[in-house]
Amino acid sequence: MKKFRGTGVAIVTPFKNDSSIDFAALGRVVNHVITGGVNYLVVMGTTGESVTLTKDEKKAIISYVVEVTDNRVPLVIGIGGSSTQEVINCVRHTNLTKVDGILSVAPYYNKPNQRGLFQHFKAIATSSPIPVIMYNVPGRTCSNISSETCIELANQCENIVAVKEASGDIAQIMRIIKGKPDNFSVISGDDMMTIPIIASGGSGVISVLANAFPATTTDLVTNSLKSNFKSAREIQLRYLEMIELLFADGNPAGVKAMLSIMNLCQNNLRLPLVPVNRNIFTRIQKAIEEMNKS
Repeated sequence: MKKFRGTGVAIVTPFKNDSSIDFAALGRVVNHVITGGVNYLVVMGTTGESVTLTKDEKKAIISYVVEVTDNRVPLVIGIGGSSTQEVINCVRHTNLTKVDGILSVAPYYNKPNQRGLFQHFKAIATSSPIPVIMYNVPGRTCSNISSETCIELANQCENIVAVKEASGDIAQIMRIIKGKPDNFSVISGDDMMTIPIIASGGSGVISVLANAFPATTTDLVTNSLKSNFKSAREIQLRYLEMIELLFADGNPAGVKAMLSIMNLCQNNLRLPLVPVNRNIFTRIQKAIEEMNKS
């Protein structure tokens, strides 16, 4: 799917001091990343704190982002959960007009086996009127979509067009790339793994870093897709500390600290998530100052 090739950005959900959604800040972030050259947006994912949002808030976010994006780039929305039927219900009752794809995370907490994972994603793909991207992040779900299951789904379900891979297992990722059909994409779900996954045959990244540094992330991905790995590596190494700081005290706490320093949104999260500690915030501030000097 060419729509989901290159740099996707997992958009944050900005909050005001009273924890309500800051739509003005959301608009600033959306315009910031589109101006920065990203290829598509992903809203209401992990970085968007989707599990803390109500159904009405999710509907409002989709409507607002569709309006602000104004068809400038494709839009993917996160719809996932531990109950297959509930995910299907959400897909059916969500206005998907002008939405290009669904990102659906593997079920968490109930730890299904591979047969259960296959049936889960097959059911979602059958019910969805738009393409589905699977999201494999076993560090959060305790449930790994194996390479065999991923390849089987890619071959049997035409509506499953990609996997966002954040297992950190490069051998597993390479097995998927080797065995997948040509019309199926493997997308990095980890900023640190972007170059090796693209070098192995992946199609890009769904990035956290791109919220704050969209142009830089896009340059890294574009160079990698053109096999200009020398330039890509130089960018990666320059931003190595920044990427580490994104996750040093939890995601999206790191990137929200960055965005607050850049005056794009306030440094507010919804419980049980909290802002980064003072030490990490100071390190982020210093790293941004150093970047601005160079």
